[in-house]
Amino acid sequence: MSIEIRLPTALRAFADKQEKISVDAKNVGEALERLFVRHERLRQQLMSPEGKLRSFVNVYVNDDDARDKQGLATAVKEGDTILIVPAIAGGSTTAELELTTAEKSRYDRHLIMPEVGPEGQKKLKNASVLCVGAGGLGSPLALYLAAAGVGRIGIVDFDVVDESNLQRQILHDTPSVGTSKLASAKKRLLALNPFISVETHELRLTSANAVELFQRYDIVVDGTDNFATRYLVNDACVLTGKPNVYGSIFRFEGQLSVFALKNGPCYRCLYPEPPPPGLVPSCAEAGVLGVLPGVIGTLQALEALKLILGIGRPLSGRLMLYDALEQSWRTLKVKKNISCPVCSENPTITAPIDYEAFCGLKEKPMTIPDISVQDLKAKLDRKEKFVLLDVREPHEYEIAKIPGSTLIPLGKLPERFGELDKNLPLIVHCKMGGRSARAVQFLREKGFDAVNVAGGINAWSQSIDPSVAQY
Repeated sequence: MSIEIRLPTALRAFADKQEKISVDAKNVGEALERLFVRHERLRQQLMSPEGKLRSFVNVYVNDDDARDKQGLATAVKEGDTILIVPAIAGGSTTAELELTTAEKSRYDRHLIMPEVGPEGQKKLKNASVLCVGAGGLGSPLALYLAAAGVGRIGIVDFDVVDESNLQRQILHDTPSVGTSKLASAKKRLLALNPFISVETHELRLTSANAVELFQRYDIVVDGTDNFATRYLVNDACVLTGKPNVYGSIFRFEGQLSVFALKNGPCYRCLYPEPPPPGLVPSCAEAGVLGVLPGVIGTLQALEALKLILGIGRPLSGRLMLYDALEQSWRTLKVKKNISCPVCSENPTITAPIDYEAFCGLKEKPMTIPDISVQDLKAKLDRKEKFVLLDVREPHEYEIAKIPGSTLIPLGKLPERFGELDKNLPLIVHCKMGGRSARAVQFLREKGFDAVNVAGGINAWSQSIDPSVAQY
């Protein structure tokens, strides 16, 4: 049943300046909880850490004080109005937004800038930003948001810190290897700035949870590393009206833009469809120069700060391209697609979809047979006759190899598969199993008896021969 909640002027700054908000609820407590899901900052203003209404806040159902009834358990019905009535003291209604003496000292270099100043720093203090990912892009992004004094930083991730992350993910350190990235990130950010709050969301972002999560923040910053999640972030931002600060990296190149601003384009306007699965290698397969995510992630933080402060020109309608080898920047125009399925006036996507299916990740044109590294080791020990084919790049082969393997990079396979003996079984591996699976599919279509090594050479190192380097 629909209940109207009315907010006094003093609280509207914490609810996107809204005076009336409708929610579906059966009692006062449930109505307030629905309100807090949309505007998390109100929870901090109205509720104690123990989950009780603060003593200076009164709640009325129509004209009756809820304290005279059943408090938060007071039942409500269709058409009822809940009024939140906090104590006020005349004059400014933003007393709780004031900076402390310690914060004024910390942010001194901001305060002396007329473009920021005390009022701008208060905006930062009361802003909320959700970082999707605590990896390469999320590391510099979160660090600079925290250092700048963004009051509430949310982070979504479900991974653990791996040693190979440390080449670029500066949010984490060697002692944090094997621990949750969220725990590592929160510890580091609060050590950098104890005046902020860090909210961690240890979950995989999905169509079922993205919209509700995004509603709790002012800005969403995309630090994802796969197309399915990137399209999900875009669509959820459009659907919730949240700016999407986009960044992506590959080897020595980066991209940066701001999507989903009012009247501006979204990510789908730029890329209506994702590339076919496997066409664009991941950073885990192709590598990335460690400093590159530092460059792009820092610029994402800059765009987020500009949006909060309302200064400068956001990168909406523009795509910035960075080439680290040439040390060059190029900015391209991005137009809003009037037929965009999500951000046009007549969208066909009005709720999150199945993004794995959209990106072709559920399509399996051929079942790829595989073999475990344990079974591969047993075959080698028995000296069975087969060809162990490595489809990685030559520089990867120099880092680590399984003795007796034959190297033909995946990109060269269509022109060199004739070098292979069709009378012998093929056992194919790469770093983790992705490229070799595509190689097996190709080779089986050509008539070879080929199987894929599950987990690739990394699994071999972990389970069979630790002397083989992981990278």
